[in-house]
Amino acid sequence: MNVGEVVGQRTVKIERINLVMYAGASGDFNPIHWNETFAKAVGLPDVIAHGMYTQAQLGRLLMEVVGDPGRIVSFSARFSAPVVVPQDGGAKVELTATVEAVEDDIATLVLRAVCNGADVVKDAVATVRVA
Repeated sequence: MNVGEVVGQRTVKIERINLVMYAGASGDFNPIHWNETFAKAVGLPDVIAHGMYTQAQLGRLLMEVVGDPGRIVSFSARFSAPVVVPQDGGAKVELTATVEAVEDDIATLVLRAVCNGADVVKDAVATVRVA
């Protein structure tokens, strides 16, 4: 891994069925994640993805990069904008992992999730052991 190198990249399509499945797995049945009428009534533009679902997609990318979950030392993110998931067409989120630093056997990766030109996570960082 070299500083500045993009080590992982993928596009994830999120549809409402994914949100319903995630709600079942996580136990988070907040209607902002599946009921358009409710989401709009509380001021959202439409149904939004669970923040943790978005972070889980970054986690999948991270796993593709490192291969072994035992190599992950830390992984964190803050949510900065909602991923709006319209009924027709869903949402596409562009994910990237870029090497920010390498010191000894630890690499720091900056992770990004972008939807419709907006960063939907901030300060997403992982530290991993370099194989």
